[in-house]
Amino acid sequence: MRVMVIVKATKESEAGEMPSTELLAAMGQYNEALVKAGVMQAGEGLHPSSRGKRVRFSGASRTVIDGPFAETKELIAGFWLWQVASMDEAVDWVKRCPNPMMSDSDIEIRPVFEADDFGEAFTPELREQEDRLRAQIQDGSTGP
Repeated sequence: MRVMVIVKATKESEAGEMPSTELLAAMGQYNEALVKAGVMQAGEGLHPSSRGKRVRFSGASRTVIDGPFAETKELIAGFWLWQVASMDEAVDWVKRCPNPMMSDSDIEIRPVFEADDFGEAFTPELREQEDRLRAQIQDGSTGP
């Protein structure tokens, strides 16, 4: 199963405070263990929301909202995409993670939708398109 592991933002991360050399080194070792175990597919830290934008959808209308965004507890500071055998395995890996922030912090784990989760609505044609797009992403091509 694939999971997205979400590092929740803190006041410090939203203020743009950078991690220490020690924390960067500890996270580097942790990421190395994830890669060696074949778990990590992607992972990145994110700039504070003050450098971001949101696009609000309402029918055909689109409204762009500049950051920062008020509710720190609703924001993310980084993420990983992992391939694991189970949610329990993902939890075990997260428990091994160094605290990614300078203060108390939270990491959320969410399963990624797989094709079968969509049932009959995900037609063979849509599955074929999805497979084609994933292959293009893997090999870096832009078209058929």
